[in-house]
Amino acid sequence: MHEATTLDNGLRILTAPMPHTRSVSISFYVGAGSRYETINVAGLSHFVEHMLFKGSRKRPTAKDISESVDGVGGVLNGGTDRELTVYYVKVARPHFTLALDLLVDMLRFPIMDQTELEKERKVIIEELAMVADSPAQQADLLLDSVLWPDQPLGWDVGGTAESVSALEAGAIDRYFRQQYTPNNIVLSVAGAVEHAEVVALTRLALEEWKLGRPAAWHPAIDTPAPVPVKIHNKKTEQAHISLAVRGVPNQHPDRYAVDLLSAVLGEGMSSRLFMELRERRSLCYDIHSYTSHFLDTGAFSVYAGVDPHRAPEAITAILEQLAATRAGIPEEELRKAKELTKGRLLLRMEDTRSVSGWLGVQELLTGRVRTVDEVVECVEAVTVADLKRVAVDLFRTERLAMGIVGPFRSDKRFVPLLSL
Repeated sequence: MHEATTLDNGLRILTAPMPHTRSVSISFYVGAGSRYETINVAGLSHFVEHMLFKGSRKRPTAKDISESVDGVGGVLNGGTDRELTVYYVKVARPHFTLALDLLVDMLRFPIMDQTELEKERKVIIEELAMVADSPAQQADLLLDSVLWPDQPLGWDVGGTAESVSALEAGAIDRYFRQQYTPNNIVLSVAGAVEHAEVVALTRLALEEWKLGRPAAWHPAIDTPAPVPVKIHNKKTEQAHISLAVRGVPNQHPDRYAVDLLSAVLGEGMSSRLFMELRERRSLCYDIHSYTSHFLDTGAFSVYAGVDPHRAPEAITAILEQLAATRAGIPEEELRKAKELTKGRLLLRMEDTRSVSGWLGVQELLTGRVRTVDEVVECVEAVTVADLKRVAVDLFRTERLAMGIVGPFRSDKRFVPLLSL
């Protein structure tokens, strides 16, 4: 169970008391991410996130900020995604007020020093270079650009070296002031703390924060790429294959059926893809599937790293497993997938950081927090008929997209393989 309060300025406060724990996790979720950007300012949300760690009114340097948490054995971090940015601290219960004060100071009064901004620009470009040196991450980015060509969902959340280099201090400051408004932010707290205490402290610190008019995110455009495969020619020991079909949005009625299909196909060491490609054919070490659910679209994805010479065989084997689900999935296999899904969810709920995220993400993106029991009911309600219907709808040739990083000069050998 959780409690919720909305301040007069629109800031939403959600708490989940976990009196048996010794920690408290505090998260601020902001409606800012790559879906709010245009191509000329790609990476803007991510840049702002970095700058909030560089100094604030009470803690003028990055060292001051990090020492505030390191000094009490806590964890401080942030992250930028497509639809949100998050800042969180997890500390022992006696340090709750310090942690809340730190996050408030970072979000309300960042210094945004010009010298630090230029230094951080170089750091972000190095972060992008690190991603470029990761073939698996590059394969995922290629896949996104095929699924969602020429739009924010198809871009790297961090932008490009070129776009980050061109971001001006004024644009960064304007974006921060536009998106970081109380009516565009959710505060979620989980742990050994009472709702009334959280609200009282937050009201005292933030009730003077004026509401604003944040910009909206850019809807997905359902325009298929001219070619369903993108190749990045790189001398690697493995071919890194990311294959997907467009899935369903966060609130779609078939969301949990799609998730259970993923559990059947590629989550866990007894899943179909793992057993076929790794155990039976010895094609790979790592193969897995996963789902993505955004506000208005989604994806069902499979990743595998294989010997480049065996890449065509691996792709064919993956597609065979996807196609096989259209014939139906036995009841016992669905039951196993349900238990896997529920078990992972329930285990997550023992961690204050996970519970804080559970509250904050749902409230920010959908305005409604489903309880764990409600989600378990949704999972249990999925039938074998649902899985078959969804598999038939999703796994079609015209929906396929693929990104590959490896020692390949063209896509000629791969495009003909994309058939279901």
